[in-house]
Amino acid sequence: MSRLARFAGLLAVLASACQDAPPPVPNVGPVAEPSEPEPPPSACVPGPVLDFGFYAWFEPVSYAADPNPGSAGFLEHRGYEADLVSALEAMEGAGLRFRRMPITEWPDIWLLPSTPDFDVVGGGITILPERRSDRSGVEVVAFTEGHIVFRQSLLVRAADASRLASYDDLTEDERVGVLVGTTGESRLLEITGLTNDLGILEPGIRIELADGGALTTDGTASFRIGASGASRNLEGRVRLIPPSADAPQVVFFPGVTVEAEQARALEAREVDALARGEIGNRNLAEAAGGAFVVTALDDAIEYGGFTVDADESGLLACLDETLDWLTDSRSISYADWLANPEVFAERAAAWRR
Repeated sequence: MSRLARFAGLLAVLASACQDAPPPVPNVGPVAEPSEPEPPPSACVPGPVLDFGFYAWFEPVSYAADPNPGSAGFLEHRGYEADLVSALEAMEGAGLRFRRMPITEWPDIWLLPSTPDFDVVGGGITILPERRSDRSGVEVVAFTEGHIVFRQSLLVRAADASRLASYDDLTEDERVGVLVGTTGESRLLEITGLTNDLGILEPGIRIELADGGALTTDGTASFRIGASGASRNLEGRVRLIPPSADAPQVVFFPGVTVEAEQARALEAREVDALARGEIGNRNLAEAAGGAFVVTALDDAIEYGGFTVDADESGLLACLDETLDWLTDSRSISYADWLANPEVFAERAAAWRR
């Protein structure tokens, strides 16, 4: 074989070896450890201290340490929402700070952030589209995402628990107490057929007023009671007399009535039941030491949130982001807080921004 042929054969062998060999690894130095992904940008921007209004008489969700206005304890916010707000302030980097002020009147409490006096308002307020607008129909406030779940119920004397086990058991012989301007009021009227789903009262209902007068409903929108308010002619309502035997009488507590007064009315047999949220009713039942029982749990679910001025989109986004974190996308419930009141503080400590 010639030298040229041997050289050609060697080149062929080398070419074959190169095709089978792995590609060379470039010399890039030591490999860096993978880094944790950066968190998404936060909607929260540190700002001024916010005026936070809280309803003073909704134990255990939102209440004053001392129920007596004028006392030092009346300024101290307590309950589920108080711990939630404290956790918002503790979230490093969120920049949320609050000056808390008690509110004693319930009707239209959700509209207060549209005034100069408040930036955020809470107090166990059910989120409803109709509550975003004032009486002229202008949308003036926005709700945060819901952070607590409510269901309506009846609170009755223990001796009446089997007799008044459901809303269907209520007749014209029973008197049911409701707080004016609440979902407890509007849901009772709807469930018992005294209003339609628009809140319009059925015809033939007698409404007694605080000034001694009375009105009879005609089935029109002139006689409406909803969770966001009532027709102006019904603002002084104190009692409703049904037109038939298969619905209860309704006793209307004014919007400044504290829970203890409602419990006293039930104990004194001035009413036979209280139509309120399950959480508040269970709290009264526990305080009564077995004298009261919760019955007639509503199938409908309500979500409670805070309200802000409709133009404060940045604040709303920040509150939604932080409340979502604290409640773990609503998987941490009121029951979890009841079992561990530090649950929101613990979540706040794990916040990283």
